Amino acid sequence: MKYSGIGGQAILEGVMMRNQDRYALSCRTSDGEIITREHQVGKEIARPFKNIPFVRGFFAFLDSLIMGIKVLNESSDIYLQGESDESEKGTGAASTLVTVLSFALGLVLAFALFTVLPSFLASLFPGIKHHYTLRAIIEGIGRLVIFIAYLVLISRMKDIQRVFQYHGAEHKSINCVESNMPLDVEHVRTCPTAHKRCGTSFLFFVVIVSIIVGLFIRVDTLWLRILIRLLLLPVVSGISYEILRAAGKSDAGWIRILSAPGLLCQRLTVKEPDDSMIECAIASVNAVFDWRQWQEENFGDHDAS
Repeated sequence: MKYSGIGGQAILEGVMMRNQDRYALSCRTSDGEIITREHQVGKEIARPFKNIPFVRGFFAFLDSLIMGIKVLNESSDIYLQGESDESEKGTGAASTLVTVLSFALGLVLAFALFTVLPSFLASLFPGIKHHYTLRAIIEGIGRLVIFIAYLVLISRMKDIQRVFQYHGAEHKSINCVESNMPLDVEHVRTCPTAHKRCGTSFLFFVVIVSIIVGLFIRVDTLWLRILIRLLLLPVVSGISYEILRAAGKSDAGWIRILSAPGLLCQRLTVKEPDDSMIECAIASVNAVFDWRQWQEENFGDHDAS
């Protein structure tokens, strides 16, 4: 497959797709209608750093979090356009606020789970206080176990499973375009749900890179180790971003090996969508990306059917 540059995320009853400085949300209202909204990407934190490798990744990560909250909020508004009862709309608005607050709280809890808890648990092992490498390995194993357990737990939640199906629709649509096939339900349905540029793969790389970086932290005090890990987050995310970026642009053997664990993790966060979900993803792609022209430029003049 060739790299198209298009990416996106699953949102409430829909899919957001982004192509360069444009993005679109295609969501179903509660009445079943697909509504698509197109936007220009506003000012981004990462823009001044976009050409600086190992620096741009952290700021791109912050931008993705900000946009993630924004599009989730807007997708809730789109869904509620199908509601006729004002009281239901009020309830939905309150639900949106809860979603945003839960997202922010989730970030705090994620930091505590993946950074504070493994460091604390490792400190409980007797006799390893000055065995820095062994302690880093124990912390790393704990961090990896917590990460996988977290994915398993949320993948079993019924409401989240529907979001993961839209996640699958997003991936399948991009895979369809990048595999030089017509972007329609019939062809998208045949495409795989996994994609090397997925955020799940990025998080897996973050966990692995943090384990490697942790080998160089030679500090005894628990709070100081946690502080250093927090300060090293831009470094870890920057390295992880470059790995993910390389993976998305190459099909080399070593890239496939490097991407394999992240693709395996996607089995927990990406599910098979139904046709109605695929229709949302297709509408979002069509709003921001001329895939026919891109395929012609990259694969030559052909009959895509």
